[in-house]
Amino acid sequence: MKKILFLFLIVPFFFACTSHKTSTKEEVLKSGLKVSDFDTILDGKKVSLYVLRNASGMEVAITNYGGRIVSIMVPDRDGHWADVELGFGNIHDYLKVKNNFGALIGRYANRIAKGEFTLDGKTYTLEKNNGPNHLHGGSHGFDTKVWDVRGVTGNEIKLHYLSKDMEAGYPGNLDVNVSYTLTDDNKIIIDYTATTDKTTVVNLTNHAYFNLKGAGEGTILDHVLMIPADYFTPVDSTLIPTGELRPVEGTPMDFRKPVPIGERINDPYEQLILGHGYDHNWVLKEEASDKIILAARVVEPASGRMLEVYTNEPGIQCYTGNFLDGTVHGKGGKVYLRRGAVCLEAQHYPDSPNHPQFPSVVLKPGDTYHSVCMYKFGVKK
Repeated sequence: MKKILFLFLIVPFFFACTSHKTSTKEEVLKSGLKVSDFDTILDGKKVSLYVLRNASGMEVAITNYGGRIVSIMVPDRDGHWADVELGFGNIHDYLKVKNNFGALIGRYANRIAKGEFTLDGKTYTLEKNNGPNHLHGGSHGFDTKVWDVRGVTGNEIKLHYLSKDMEAGYPGNLDVNVSYTLTDDNKIIIDYTATTDKTTVVNLTNHAYFNLKGAGEGTILDHVLMIPADYFTPVDSTLIPTGELRPVEGTPMDFRKPVPIGERINDPYEQLILGHGYDHNWVLKEEASDKIILAARVVEPASGRMLEVYTNEPGIQCYTGNFLDGTVHGKGGKVYLRRGAVCLEAQHYPDSPNHPQFPSVVLKPGDTYHSVCMYKFGVKK
C-alpha cells in the first residue's frame, strides 16, 4: 500500500471556549478579511471562506476554491499578530490574477519533463504550461477547482474532489480527500488521501507562500532557514531534475546549519542561476516511508516568528518567490516583491514518473495514497 502523509492543522470553526461566537457572513476577521467577499458560485458550486480558530487565538482562513489557505494569523515574541500567508482579500482577485497562493496542487505537484510520462507501456501526454514542461497539474489543476466541503466539525474541515479519468491527461478516476486541522498549540495539519480505479501517478502538496514578517512586508532574504538534507536534486536549464542526487556539502544549497536565505542566493553557482534563486528539491529520504520527520525550520529574526515543517514525504521543494515581480497587489493592497515569500512544499521529487530510481509516485487500484504535512508555528525567544 502506498502511503504519503500530509498534516496541516487548522482550528475549529468554533473556539474551544464557549464565550467565543461562531463566524458570521458580516464578520471582519483578525486579518482584515471579510467572509462575505468570498461568497460566489463557480461551475455551479458554492464558494465560501471558512474560518478556523484555536484557544491560543490563532486564526486560519481557507476557501474551497482551490482548497486555498487565504490567511494565517500568528503572534510574534511580543504577542503582536500578523498574517504570514500571501494571498488576496476577495475571490475575484484569486480568479483574475494567475497564482498558486495557498492552493492545493495536483494531480502532480512540480514539473514533468516535456509533459510526458509512460506507465504500463503507454505514453500519456500532458499540457505544457511551463516552457517545454508540465507544471502543477496544468493550467486547470486542482488549484482552480471548487472542492466539495464534506464537513466542518470541531477542529477540522474536510474537502473532497473527484478528478475524472483523463482529466488534464492523467489516467484513472482519482478520488481525493483533504482535511485541514488546527490544534491549540498552533499546528496546521493537512492530511491527504486518494484512491484510483486505474493505475496512475499522483503527487499532491500545498503551495503556501510564507513571509513571517507579514505578507507584503518586504522580502524573506533575512529569514534564517534550516533543511536537514545531505543531498538535493540538481536541475537542467528547464528546471527538470537531471537524475543526480548531489551532495549539498560545499555548495550554497547546504542548509544543514541555519543560514539566512539571502546570504548565498546570488552566488555564481550554476543551480542558483538556473533557478533564479532557490527553486529546488531537497532529499529528505531516498525511499518513501510513513515516518514523519522534520523537513525544514525557518525563523524571522526581528519578530522571532518560527515555522517548522514536518512530513512523511521524501522531499521538500524550497522556492524563494523568484518570479514574484512587484506587480501583484495582495491583501490590503500590499505589494508582493520578488523574493517576498518562501514556499516549503513537502512532496515527492519533481519528474519522478520519468526517473525510476526516484521514490515511486505510482498509485494502483486497491492502494491508498496518504500524505501528511504539519506546519508548526512558534516563536524563538
